[in-house]
Amino acid sequence: MLIADDLDKLLEILPDFICQPLAKHSSRKYLIEVVVDLGRRPEARFPNGPEYLSSRIISWQDLDYCIKRVGNFGVDNRSGIERTLHRISAIRNRKGNIIGLTCRVGRAIFGTISIIRDLLEKGQSLLFLGKPGVGKTTAIREVARVLADEMEKRVVIIDTSNEIAGDGDIPHPAIGRARRMQVARPELQHQVMIEAVENHMPEVIIIDEIGTELEALAARTIAERGVQLVGTAHGNYLESLIKNPTLSDLIGGIQYVTLSDEEAKRRGSQKSILERKAIPAFQVAIEIHERDNWIVHEKVDEAVDQILRGAMLFIQRRKFNKDSSICIHYEQSLSTNFIANNSYNAKFKNARSLNDVKYQYKLPELSRPLEKKQSTSNIFNTVSNKSISSDYKVILLYAYSINNQQIEATIHTLQLPITITRNLAEAEVILALRSTIKQNTKLRQLAKSRQITIYTIHSSTIPNITRALKQMLNLSKMSSLSWRQLCNNKTRMEILALAEARLAVEKIVMTKKQSVQLLSRLANIRRLQHKLIKLYNLRSRSFGEEPYRSLRIYPD
Repeated sequence: MLIADDLDKLLEILPDFICQPLAKHSSRKYLIEVVVDLGRRPEARFPNGPEYLSSRIISWQDLDYCIKRVGNFGVDNRSGIERTLHRISAIRNRKGNIIGLTCRVGRAIFGTISIIRDLLEKGQSLLFLGKPGVGKTTAIREVARVLADEMEKRVVIIDTSNEIAGDGDIPHPAIGRARRMQVARPELQHQVMIEAVENHMPEVIIIDEIGTELEALAARTIAERGVQLVGTAHGNYLESLIKNPTLSDLIGGIQYVTLSDEEAKRRGSQKSILERKAIPAFQVAIEIHERDNWIVHEKVDEAVDQILRGAMLFIQRRKFNKDSSICIHYEQSLSTNFIANNSYNAKFKNARSLNDVKYQYKLPELSRPLEKKQSTSNIFNTVSNKSISSDYKVILLYAYSINNQQIEATIHTLQLPITITRNLAEAEVILALRSTIKQNTKLRQLAKSRQITIYTIHSSTIPNITRALKQMLNLSKMSSLSWRQLCNNKTRMEILALAEARLAVEKIVMTKKQSVQLLSRLANIRRLQHKLIKLYNLRSRSFGEEPYRSLRIYPD
């Protein structure tokens, strides 16, 4: 990455007893901001903590020295230095006099958005989320340059506080060929957003700090006109944006919906639920938790729907490595913030699975844009996939008349490779209440035609659900690695005996809850059958006299 900070111009506005220690400081390139408060010692803030620069106390004269060397402060108490990205924010007393300054270092970091270059090429609207100071403004500044210079799009920046393109009438070179529209007062930002679309025919509009309902409404209006949006909003997670009634319209808006009795039973949920109102204004959401650790939601509409239902959410984590490569992890997350209050579910908020799929690719060179023939999206398609090492395959489960959140929570606490699907055609197994499945002849016929195994429980309690899930898992285990290991280097007679025991367990003992007596076998073959039955967590005993001794299997 290439960094341009113009730090010398910031030091010029500070008194000598502040700028001299900073000029010689070993960590000056990591400086975040300088705090100058009346009656206190000057303080420099670095990523690893604050540090005093001098033992001298700040006086009125020192503050006046700094104020005269910067531009005029606006109604938002912000100012800047001409042709730089630095931001000077003022603290005033009750009389309106400035008694403190926060001198924030602005840096243009070239190569920041290489981590999401493939998303820019798709032309979708991007929303950056994160706490203040995490690097959202730096990211969209680099986005503006890449879109304008390398992708040759018509880009207009709505620069409310002159943070993106710097102070003064001439924008900073860091935004490339992108055009900048300044905003007289922060409350007029939504008007300038609409004016940009109507007067200047942009292909892309970039907005920093969307924070009001009018700005969210303007963003939706712009998106409906077919203009690509790139914006930022405060909020660490996508869930926090859903909870924010002012900004939830950016991701489609939230509303209460009342379901019919049949639909509520089919979903296994309450009758009153939360649902998304409309199509989101932004198609992609990016959570910036650290400067080199981003979480990407490539389909915001699907992500919001899954969060509201309390279903499994697949997230994409992208990290910068020290060798200038990017590592991508696919993880699973469960959010229970928007489902019915349940003391059991509350224990499993934001649980992560241990089965992460990883990708890695090398960053393109920063000296030239990516060629059309070798786009970043092609790099993603050619990377190698690290397979998940496990004795189990992932089971697709369809739940009927059972609370999905209870099943999800049980899966997460036990770390079971089972995923709930709402599409019966995709399901491999069905879990249902015994009393309701008897009445649904259509579901039983469909399961029989598709050869889908139905598991039933008396009541939707956690122990019953746990027992059923473990039984499914044992069947899955036997269908993959363990079955092959058992049959390895076995004679035809031994394999037939194992197949007989497996068929009896899966078709009679576990489904019909009935005991089964197998054919008489020799002692060495019965030992293999005993070993197989233990894998199902079932009990078995031998009966009779040799050589007619046989095995009986009992249900759990």
